[in-house]
Amino acid sequence: MNTEPEKTRILVVDDDKNTRDGLHRALRRRYDVLLAESGDRALDVLAEEDVDILLSDVRMPGIDGITLLQRARARHPGLISVLLTAYGNVEIAVEAMKAGAYDFLMKPVNLDHLDLLLQRALRSREVEAENVQLREQLDDKFGLENIVGNSGVMRSLFETIRQASPTQATVLIQGDSGTGKELVAHAIHRLSTRVNGPFVAVHCAALSSNLLESELFGHEKGAFTGAVSQRKGRFEMADGGTLFLDEISEIDAAVQVKLLRVLEERRFERVGGDHPVEVDIRLVAATNRDLKALVAEGKFREDLFFRLDVVNVMLPPLRARPDDIPMLCGHFISEFAEKNQKAVDGITPDAVNLLMAYRWPGNVRELRNTIEKMVVFCRSDRLTARDIPAGIKAEAREGGAGVGPTRGLSVAPESSLADAEKTMIYAAIKQQGGNRTKAAEALGISRRTLHRKLRQYESEEDAQSCL
Repeated sequence: MNTEPEKTRILVVDDDKNTRDGLHRALRRRYDVLLAESGDRALDVLAEEDVDILLSDVRMPGIDGITLLQRARARHPGLISVLLTAYGNVEIAVEAMKAGAYDFLMKPVNLDHLDLLLQRALRSREVEAENVQLREQLDDKFGLENIVGNSGVMRSLFETIRQASPTQATVLIQGDSGTGKELVAHAIHRLSTRVNGPFVAVHCAALSSNLLESELFGHEKGAFTGAVSQRKGRFEMADGGTLFLDEISEIDAAVQVKLLRVLEERRFERVGGDHPVEVDIRLVAATNRDLKALVAEGKFREDLFFRLDVVNVMLPPLRARPDDIPMLCGHFISEFAEKNQKAVDGITPDAVNLLMAYRWPGNVRELRNTIEKMVVFCRSDRLTARDIPAGIKAEAREGGAGVGPTRGLSVAPESSLADAEKTMIYAAIKQQGGNRTKAAEALGISRRTLHRKLRQYESEEDAQSCL
């Protein structure tokens, strides 16, 4: 009885016979190798055979490698795909990763590197298969629980995170300060196949150029004054896990060049060293600035931007999703009531009304800190308008920062949140002379959100009486 484990099956696709034969000789000892001379033939093989790994050239007559990859993964979502090309550039690499490629290698292929890459890819797939249930539990318990919201824009964000997390793609998170970029980075790591590896964060703006280079890549003994011993950098510390670079827009040109090389080659030298160090990391970067604008100004490398912008996650400011404020308030009240042993279990509608009228320049972070203060100083079992800090209450009531609709507005404490919201919206429209665009600006919401709310109210029997 044959008890040998079944070999992993690889399909090699290349229109060059010498390349096909060379890869067959190199891989046949460890793998069961199938060959195809074109994209069309490869699709036929995939329809007939169970294949674990697709190893394909990019430029071929007929169906090119990226199109082949897209069609193959549409039929076989679990297929590991690695693309090869002699004409590498950043745009092709980004297109390949977006199409679902596990990695992208330059010809002539370094066979040792290829072997390590294939082993790593198989190991990642095994971990993913074994932890499907675990990831679902993490999704509920750890992954997204601290990113609170039920608005349309947040539901779309959650779906992007769920889709991108299990892949190896680089993620660029963009959003204003305080919107929760690091929370998203943690969620991506916890929902990925690297969950058992380290999560290493670097706040780039906090370090000078020289310190940042040493912090990221490490240094050798004697590399500079004070370097009394060899030191590993954050890239090495994150090996097998996720490296999170916050405020990546603040790194200077020299570090940008070295970072680009690491993303392309997955290896680097420590400061003062000449020995290459190879790492297996998944990069997640974040910024509160417009990287495209910085590229146009010549302050950020375009090729590095393309490498980072494989999966783009845009975090909306809190003023663009006021519908989420009641839910966020409830979340933070529960957190800080338990932390401070306070018997606070709710918030009155008039208090929510005021909090929704404020523009929150500090975003969710500012709201979180505000609720913590309110819970600490609250003297009853519910937060009320009296507990709101004076500065926030004054701006909301007096129309500072575009919150005019609440001036003189009276909402009964026993009103529901929905009624309070409706009253505030119609008051804003009336105050702006019926101009819905100005009303949306005054409320700190988008026109789309305002129109959606109005359509909702128009479907109610009392819509006309509220105008």
